Amino acid sequence: MSFDAWTLFALFWLVFVTTPGPNAVNCISNGMNLGFGKAMLGVLAILTQASGFLILSALGVTALIAASPSAFFVAKLIGAGFLIFQGIRGWRNAAKPAPSAERPARHVYLHALAVATINPKSVAGYLAAFSQFVQPDVPIWSQMAVIMPTALTLTTLSYTGFTLLGVIMGRAALAAVFNIWIRRLLAICFIIYGVLLGASSTPNLEVSS
Repeated sequence: MSFDAWTLFALFWLVFVTTPGPNAVNCISNGMNLGFGKAMLGVLAILTQASGFLILSALGVTALIAASPSAFFVAKLIGAGFLIFQGIRGWRNAAKPAPSAERPARHVYLHALAVATINPKSVAGYLAAFSQFVQPDVPIWSQMAVIMPTALTLTTLSYTGFTLLGVIMGRAALAAVFNIWIRRLLAICFIIYGVLLGASSTPNLEVSS
């Protein structure tokens, strides 16, 4: 991968991981309710998902998934339902004390992994990155040696930042009423993302044979 291609990829990925979405909302929520240390398990889960999707993209699996309208549609509905469910549950639990001690580390990790993985729109995002920046005349795994460290470093920095933002917001939200409405706002974001995901169209992608 040339330096110019790497620069363009890095800029694309920076926008991809810093644009607020379900992962960002979950990181902020974790930071507010769990504290920085435990909330970083959510970032670890996002890195797990990102690593898996990058490898699958290199193998061409995400192209096959995105090119199957029925599979994409089912995954989209599952993802939308999951996000809406999380939003409704978050709204109902907003007035309750944050259950930091009641949430085991495994639950924090698996929940964040589900939020990161269940959104099929990320499939199109990873596929777009590979279709635009991977050079077909260069061995894919030599390019992955550059792509993966770049993508994972930017992903780590971005979602660590969202987690820190949640920690700061949690410490600043001293008034109980303010804290409740912040948590309800995050819950509404989950619902909005779910509705937008469910209403989105299936990408018209072609897989070359």
